Parts: sequence; C-alpha cells; structure tokens
Amino acid sequence: MYEKYKDRIDFQTVYIREAHPLDEWQMDSNEKENVCYRQPKSLGDRVVIARDFVKRFHYSMPLAVDTMDDACEKVYAGWPERFYIINPKGVIVYKGEPGPFGYHPEEVEAWLAKNVGA
Repeated sequence: MYEKYKDRIDFQTVYIREAHPLDEWQMDSNEKENVCYRQPKSLGDRVVIARDFVKRFHYSMPLAVDTMDDACEKVYAGWPERFYIINPKGVIVYKGEPGPFGYHPEEVEAWLAKNVGA
C-alpha cells in the first residue's frame, strides 16, 4: 500500500509504547519472530528499538517515535495498533478500530482506492 500510494499520500508510522514487552506481557509470536524487548524507559531506548525494527524488517515507510509521556498514543488511542487517514486540512476521514482485531489494512487500501484512485 505504501509503495502504491507514496507518491500521492504522506504516510507516517508512529512507534508507541511496546505492546508485548519482555518485562510485562510477552507473547510466543514475539519469541518466534525474535522481537523481544523490554518496555523502553527512555526516548533513547525507544529510538534504538525503532531503528532495529526498520533495519531488520527493511521498513521503508517513515517512522516517528512517540514521546515518553505517550502524547501521540493518548491523542490517537493507537495502542496496540491503529490506522488513521487524515486529510490535508487535518480532519480525520478514516479511523480504524484498535488492533489486533480491528486492524484492517484492506479497509485502508479500499478507502484510498476509492478516494485517491488506484
């Protein structure tokens, strides 16, 4: 989706607090994928994890890191994951349900195809 629309849409991912850290609520799938981190205690810790993610998974979409007071997560209720589409005027035109059960990239792609064009 990013590759298809990046010339017409500004994409942004925000890394917020760790959803399944080693020291809180670790999941087996994290161990299988070797993405096991402790909950970051500083912004520097979050940046290290974000950089590791980008490098390991060849993540090409722009990635920002939320502040330690979780300002972005609080405003957008993004934990553990969520999609938003915000128009150029700053109006939310699509708000996905929280993941993992409400996380539907296909809905975002359908919205983009209808409103931006394939």
